Amino acid sequence: MFDERVECPIILENVTKEYGKGAQNVAALSDITISIPAGEFCSVMGSSGSGKSTLLNVIAGLDMPTRGTVRTAGYLVNTMNDDERSDMRLRNVGFIFQNFNLFPTFTIEENVGWPLEFLGWSWKRARERAAECLEAVGVDLASMPRRPSELSGGEQQRVAIARALVNDPQLILADEPTGNLDSRTGQQILDLLRRLNVERELTVLMVTHSTFAATYGHRTVELRDGRIVRQVRAPALPKAQVVPLFQS
Repeated sequence: MFDERVECPIILENVTKEYGKGAQNVAALSDITISIPAGEFCSVMGSSGSGKSTLLNVIAGLDMPTRGTVRTAGYLVNTMNDDERSDMRLRNVGFIFQNFNLFPTFTIEENVGWPLEFLGWSWKRARERAAECLEAVGVDLASMPRRPSELSGGEQQRVAIARALVNDPQLILADEPTGNLDSRTGQQILDLLRRLNVERELTVLMVTHSTFAATYGHRTVELRDGRIVRQVRAPALPKAQVVPLFQS
């Protein structure tokens, strides 16, 4: 195992994922080949049932392909056991979900800091890192003792993004990150993801139903019936002027 940054954190070669047996087989993904280089913001679009969520699960090692190879953060996911895949995710992948997936009984501080305990950090260090990440994504540190239910949807998603950043991942996998937010708050979250991508050259793979959200990506990949049917690269834009997230 290793933690080195790689030039291409996501590589799928001829990946097919089937569910069921025999004549009842359903192909959620069919012969997908794609690579996403470090620092790219890639948007994935498609209707329900197109294979978007399965694609994220295969990349994260939460689901194994029926055929083909998957490399995530430099690891050949197909050859790893469950514990190794869990460790790969813990050290290299940050997740952002539509429903936030925060622990309701944990404080904001605990929700962000808990992954670091699995990496052997002391709780004192984990608290300091949690505060750093929360401040970086615009969460008032006075909110740290509060529970998720005491925050707005936009604040909860910022907390979820802070948690995704806390382990300094190679890539972020975002599953409909604005799906439960109003348009104004959703745009703020998209602006934040772009800012993270630009400043930290963080690789972002975002699944979305929103055409507007997809425009934040350098590239939009369209899935239909488990296949890539189109890829569109956005015009090059001037580098955003942003305030550093992490002060030296």
